Amino acid sequence: MAKPRAKTVQAMAKRIVTERNKAVMYARVSTSEQEKEGFSIPAQLKLIREYADLNGISVVAEHVDVETAKRAGRVGFEEMLRYIRSHPSVRTILVEKTDRLYRNLKDWVTVDGLDIEIHFVKENVVLSRDSRSSEKFMHGIKVLMAKNYIDNLSEETRKGMLEKAEQGIWPTCAPLGYSNVMGPLGKKVIVLDPEVGPLVTRVFEWFESGQYSIKEVTQMANAAGLRYRKSQKPVGGSTINTMLRNRIYTGSFEWLGKTYKGSHTPLTTYATWSNVQEILDGRSISNVHGNRLQFAYTGLITCGHCGCAVTAELKKGRYIYYHCSKFKGRCPERYVREEVLDEQFAAVLRLLKLDDVTFGLIERALRESHADERRDRDETIARLRAEADRLQHRLDKLYLDKLDGRVTDDFHDRVSATWREERDRTLRNMESLHCAEDDLIDDGLALLDFARTAHNRFAEQSLVTKRRALNLVLSNSKFAFGELTVSFREPFGILEKIATDGGSDPTPSGGRNAPRKEMAP
Repeated sequence: MAKPRAKTVQAMAKRIVTERNKAVMYARVSTSEQEKEGFSIPAQLKLIREYADLNGISVVAEHVDVETAKRAGRVGFEEMLRYIRSHPSVRTILVEKTDRLYRNLKDWVTVDGLDIEIHFVKENVVLSRDSRSSEKFMHGIKVLMAKNYIDNLSEETRKGMLEKAEQGIWPTCAPLGYSNVMGPLGKKVIVLDPEVGPLVTRVFEWFESGQYSIKEVTQMANAAGLRYRKSQKPVGGSTINTMLRNRIYTGSFEWLGKTYKGSHTPLTTYATWSNVQEILDGRSISNVHGNRLQFAYTGLITCGHCGCAVTAELKKGRYIYYHCSKFKGRCPERYVREEVLDEQFAAVLRLLKLDDVTFGLIERALRESHADERRDRDETIARLRAEADRLQHRLDKLYLDKLDGRVTDDFHDRVSATWREERDRTLRNMESLHCAEDDLIDDGLALLDFARTAHNRFAEQSLVTKRRALNLVLSNSKFAFGELTVSFREPFGILEKIATDGGSDPTPSGGRNAPRKEMAP
């Protein structure tokens, strides 16, 4: 009887090993254009299959998506999740690299909740429940950067807007004071509106004097005849505020984080615009007009008693107090000074400890992990450059054939239009790839460095800096009984665990007013 039992045990052990080696594979291209231009599904699948064979992994299902990365829902991705949930013996996903699997942090949280092992073949990384905190954190940063890359890429390539900006042409609808017209090169440009333009100039002059509030300037503009272009209704105060903030009226403009010298006529001087910004900033700090966003923490905190929003108000012209809005009725929570919240939020950010040595290791790991992507990008750029040169050579030859009478004007115009469109599309794709991966890493590291140092002299930071830091790292903040309770966004919550593993003290200063922390799921 012992012999058959031994065989049974061996068979069970073999079955367990086989089940552990089962995996699903997933491949994705973000757009149909990428599918055509070399980021092919077959190349991803071939790489993953070779990896599986080399490591003795049995692929039991393949899932593929060829969709726009920002479109809601991916059929192949959802099918993969359903398959894993319905097959408990399959606990492994094989994928080429991080940005092939996730579109955003929500995807990451969803996959992480499945308690599975993920092999990122090209990055030579395997993540599981047993991975170190530092590995999980680096992976979270990669997901953040992949999300930023998708957003930036879609904006840079959409309708050639970046190309227009670099030529000094405002890429979209004309703001008040200007009109869109067709320029001499066949592209829409903005020109002065002879009726509205002078009114915009007067708006800047009125506000620069410092004698009028936004509300008063709005009333004066309406009395002078300033109207919305389509509805012809009087402009509102928010529109006037946006107008005064817009650099485009100086002759320059900002697009995708960069400032360009415009080809349009300015409606005010840079000196006037700068003076207006100082007045606006000063009034935001002192809350002259009671705008909710003029306070650092409005919209970031809810009441821990009743769940209502925590609002702010100015007392005695200089003291800012926060309190429950009491939208649902009476609430026991008392007022709290902004200085107290400054201290408690600074203590929260102090939890995100990451020393220079660890930060350096993470930077090196991130840059090394993207070495393959950089090589792929360079190869793709070289191929696109060759294609653009080939199309340009065709256009030049076709033009000579037209001059020599070998082809008709109609044939030249019809064929050259097609080739020119292909060349321009190729150049746009090449431009978007030129600095995408390098920017991806640099932006991600800057974001990480900002998060780990934001607590330094936090109370002295500008309103914008405070809000940026807190929106970046916190998903939920509650205030009750004089105490702040927070939830970290991932992957920043992992930083506290890294600090603990490294032996540093994660406890914030602040005595009995020090905030409590919660880990967001």
